[in-house]
Amino acid sequence: MGAEPVKPRRKLAHSLGDSIGWKAVGSYYQQPVGTHTWHRMLSQEPIEERKSEALPGFGGRRKMAAAEGGWCLCELLRYPEAIYVVYTGDINVNGQQILDGAFRRFNIRLMRPVKFVFLRKRYLVEDSLYPHFTLLGQSLGSVLLGWEALTQCVPDVYIDSMGYAFTLPLFKYLGGCRVGSYVHYPTISTDMLSVVKNQNTGFNNAAFITRNRFLSKVKLIYYYLFAFVYGLVGSCSDVVMVNSSWTLNHILSLWKVGNCTHIVYPPCDVQTFLDIPLHEKKTPGHLLVSIGQFRPEKNHPLQITAFAKLLSKKEAELLPSLKLVLIGGCRNQDDELRVDQLRRLSEDLGVQENVEFKINIPFDELKNYLSEATIGLHTMWNEHFGIGVVECMAAGTIILAHNSGGPKLDIVIPHEGERTGFLAESEEGYAETMAHILSMSVEKRLQIRNNARASVSRFSDQEFEVTFLSSVEKLFK
Repeated sequence: MGAEPVKPRRKLAHSLGDSIGWKAVGSYYQQPVGTHTWHRMLSQEPIEERKSEALPGFGGRRKMAAAEGGWCLCELLRYPEAIYVVYTGDINVNGQQILDGAFRRFNIRLMRPVKFVFLRKRYLVEDSLYPHFTLLGQSLGSVLLGWEALTQCVPDVYIDSMGYAFTLPLFKYLGGCRVGSYVHYPTISTDMLSVVKNQNTGFNNAAFITRNRFLSKVKLIYYYLFAFVYGLVGSCSDVVMVNSSWTLNHILSLWKVGNCTHIVYPPCDVQTFLDIPLHEKKTPGHLLVSIGQFRPEKNHPLQITAFAKLLSKKEAELLPSLKLVLIGGCRNQDDELRVDQLRRLSEDLGVQENVEFKINIPFDELKNYLSEATIGLHTMWNEHFGIGVVECMAAGTIILAHNSGGPKLDIVIPHEGERTGFLAESEEGYAETMAHILSMSVEKRLQIRNNARASVSRFSDQEFEVTFLSSVEKLFK
């Protein structure tokens, strides 16, 4: 479906995601996502961070999609002189269906019309197409996908919010666009380099590579070369926005564009959770809740093993009944198999009676669990931001998050000098901290919960509007 002839007005392009979401020119996501500013603009999705639709409240992808796509586009609509074009790979739906889906699922309604251009080469950025050298394959695929978008509409301003940094020089030097980036998660990070260098096994570093010194060296060289090129293409940005201090540190290290880089926290719908009353339930027992898609990097096994260790402690014998509820979305059969493995782990540890799994539950049910929970668990190492952590804090649970990434640097930090939550790293650390929280007085827990709620106003939609608009203003001058 080709674009209409370009009129002599500034054009902004945005892209929409599968059935419901945003994908900006050059961005091809699987749910509402994207933020590209424009006098014709584009947006794209994070490489190797692509996720299927998440349930409302399931953190990063849902909020990135709805908020950072819808909100960015809503804010950009404040520029009345611009024409707005949305590029999408969702060729099986029409523009109105996409807009209706965005309103139905995320309560986002655009007050001005946008045009849609449908792209057919989104398969080029699917990770399934590149079983090996995935980073390189998706990056090169994004260039071809961006070229398809560029040939249909040349924007005046292009903002990549999907992680396709390799499209930036394409739009800047061939398209003559002013370009910006909103980086959620670097395509490659110094932490990824460290994992390979130290031959540590991880979800993106297979065991057969860590056991082979030669393969580890080859992969390390590949990563270093990729990081070098990634830095070159990223430095093409006229404006760079990042979603957290963790992302900022990595982008400054790789792109070296400190003079035009700003932290813009993603918009979190904290107001949705603030109506949950802050009180301890009168029934005996404590509920511990984890929220997040069942992906390997979320490290759900650590939650179960730490919980089992908690139950084995003498202190736990003095506590009323404890239950761990893992709430998350399953995107595909791999996620379902992962849940089955977690169930077996619970059985092997003898805690199956105390562990429940809630898959793809409605948002109202999620809120109900949060209203009953004493502790919210988060175990992902180096989460770039941590919207699920913010949601737990807004709902009034006492958060116990991983001592790394966004939770450590931006979210679970003191508010006016007072504690807002807890951090841990190891199985023993999580178990001990859970025991400590549960042994605290009701009054002390309430104080921490109040502090946490007060602190998350920094991540509201309103704050996002202010920081986003001030950051992109340069692109419209």
